[in-house]
Amino acid sequence: MSENDTDDLIFRQARADDVAAIVEMLADDQLGASRERPGDPVYDTVFAEMDNDPNNELWVIEGTDGRVLGCLQLTIIPGLSRLGARRAMIESVRVHDDLRGQGVGRWLFEKAIARSRERDAQLVQLTSDKARPDAIRFYESLGFVASHEGMKLKLD
Repeated sequence: MSENDTDDLIFRQARADDVAAIVEMLADDQLGASRERPGDPVYDTVFAEMDNDPNNELWVIEGTDGRVLGCLQLTIIPGLSRLGARRAMIESVRVHDDLRGQGVGRWLFEKAIARSRERDAQLVQLTSDKARPDAIRFYESLGFVASHEGMKLKLD
């Protein structure tokens, strides 16, 4: 697939019948393999919750054959700082391994950033695990800057 082949791709909001394919992509990863459980019904429950939240959008890339080839979650966060600026948070980004390096991820981000503008976001942010240096280089190539130190507290 060349960059021009992205013309054949569809960027659309995920449907309930996409959940299994999305979870398979999340699990097909060095970190996801140990934390995802394809087939677990929890994913259907969480998808329904996300689908009913107007500030949460799950997007997929669909190929001409109807196969889900990539995904990301876009969350719009209203806030008081920056004069009430809305932030768009991008999470759970995946593109099938066989499509990496072919412009598909860049195309996915162009669509997600355009959607963020449609939702009146003034800032797009994301986090990336430090164990994913290729992903970090990719985000930097898109213009993302590591301007803050991110921290997480796992709650069990």
